[in-house]
Amino acid sequence: MSGSWLTALPSLAMALLVVVVPGTVVRMAGWRLTEVTAWFFVPAMSVAVVATAANVAHFVHLPWSGLPVALVTLVVAAVAFLVRRLVPRAEQPHIGLGGGIAISAALVTAAVAIALQTVAAFGQAGAISQTLDNIVHLNAIRLATDTADASAIQIGATSDIPFYPNGWHSLVVLVELITGAPIPVAVNSVNVVVAAVVWPASCAALAWVIFRRPFAVVVAALLSTGFGAFPLLLLDFGVLYPNFTGYALVGSALAAVWGLARPHVSTERLRTALLLCLLCVGVGLAHPNALLAVYALGAPAALALIVPLARTSSRRGRIALTGLGIAVVVVGIAAWTIARTNYDMSRWTPWQTASQALGEALTVAPRQFAMTIVIALLLAIGAFTLVRHPSRVAIAVPFAAAVVLFVLASGTNVTNPLREALTNPWYNDPYRLAALLPIAAIPLLVQGALSLTAGVQQIGERVAGSRAWIRPTAIALVVIAAASVAVGPNIRATIVQTRAQYVLADDANLLSEDEEALLSRLDETTPPDAVIIGSPLTGASLAYALADRTVTERHVFGARTQDEQYLAEHLKDISSDPRVCEAVRSVGVTYALEFGDRTVNDNDGDAYRGLVGLEPSDKLVLIDSEGPDAKLFKIEGC
Repeated sequence: MSGSWLTALPSLAMALLVVVVPGTVVRMAGWRLTEVTAWFFVPAMSVAVVATAANVAHFVHLPWSGLPVALVTLVVAAVAFLVRRLVPRAEQPHIGLGGGIAISAALVTAAVAIALQTVAAFGQAGAISQTLDNIVHLNAIRLATDTADASAIQIGATSDIPFYPNGWHSLVVLVELITGAPIPVAVNSVNVVVAAVVWPASCAALAWVIFRRPFAVVVAALLSTGFGAFPLLLLDFGVLYPNFTGYALVGSALAAVWGLARPHVSTERLRTALLLCLLCVGVGLAHPNALLAVYALGAPAALALIVPLARTSSRRGRIALTGLGIAVVVVGIAAWTIARTNYDMSRWTPWQTASQALGEALTVAPRQFAMTIVIALLLAIGAFTLVRHPSRVAIAVPFAAAVVLFVLASGTNVTNPLREALTNPWYNDPYRLAALLPIAAIPLLVQGALSLTAGVQQIGERVAGSRAWIRPTAIALVVIAAASVAVGPNIRATIVQTRAQYVLADDANLLSEDEEALLSRLDETTPPDAVIIGSPLTGASLAYALADRTVTERHVFGARTQDEQYLAEHLKDISSDPRVCEAVRSVGVTYALEFGDRTVNDNDGDAYRGLVGLEPSDKLVLIDSEGPDAKLFKIEGC
């Protein structure tokens, strides 16, 4: 699982191409070269196209590869081209050469900074997250690779469910199939690119649509590097790869919502609506509760933008806007009703009191990490500006919504009815809602940066008079401050915490050094058609993802047959219990892995008690071992 990042360069390059090329083709087909807005949506459009293509490939029986991606890209590009040719366009703002260079430099700087952060957090290119959910994610990648099918249906098959969001998985499988990289390397490469490219571009899109100023985009891109809560928190906890990918797209979808709600000609609104539909497909296929986040943060902001229009509209216009507002509310009620999670899955408890949660939310410093002063200062300045200019209040609405959700989940009791009503679709999980805070904070932070720049300029002019160098100096100071957040205490603490989840050690949560060494030799100690039984709670089922050997259980929560369950409870009794051999023949098991009694997250391993304490015998032949606990047995005599 270890490895230098130099060996990951091909998979990193391929991941970058995957999140840039499809969107670029669509963008070039649907917009003029000089239209600024569409450039910021390129990564989000790419992810949406790739995730959609994986599902289309499943239903038309095409193997998953670059071909379905190319075909879907061409279809989407054709639609974009028709809209461009047939529907008149409104004039779009231009940024000029200087603005383009500044924005490009900021996005590149953000990409490099976040890439370095994620590389530091992962450690080795082939490191795996030592977390419970990573069992199913890694094995899902192997299953999709083996079957050349990365659809939501096939990804769900890993956990024996009919559907599982496939946005993240489709990216990883495509990179793995094209480059042949080991699965952990493909996983980490995609995660680096999503964090370093897709996320800053989403922030840039949101800042541009709201403020229409190159400086706002520069600040947004630089500020995207300074949050521990996203993207690193979701690469640490869970591990929540699908949520991570969906949240990286939320900013782009919010930008499209903002553009749709902003007053402009109906023809431009049509194109924006089609863009929003494409992005929502991508967000939903990444994770459904990321799509709910688009609504939770975007719908209140859209209403805040629409309501003032009613005051100046005609009677017919007011009726239409009222109907639209009612429709938005009805859609939200329906979505929250449909997206309820069951009782067992939504019992996450709060971290703290409501007042503590509010303090963490308002400084975007959850989990009691030190706040980054620049972030807190810009938020305060942005809020103060909006108090003085209430007409711009929509800028703060997404952040207010995110604060409410986070405070409810992390600071109120599990019996709180409002908590259950609003945050249940996120499993009432404070981690998932903490990660929304940076996304929602971007508009308010940018407003704070713009106000701070204007204030510094005014002070400079009062002190030195109207000099040509004052405004550039004010801009430079704010840019430097925004860039500094990449090494702020909040992000540094999160890197350290995340790194602990990827370290391969004797006491690792999921897979120890001895266990990894044993798995790495399975291609020498077992034939390709071997069928291995082992407790997924100990990491033994990763023999499938990491060594390409069939296992009886690909996930902790997968369904088991009666014979599989009997073996899990009684394999160690194989010499004295004739039924064990009957079950062995029924299941087709040929090997057994024992990784001791240590389980991931200290879960109760009683359901696998028959796989612990295996002793060599004439029916359990010890083939290989590493250290005191990692053992491979061949089952004979049945």
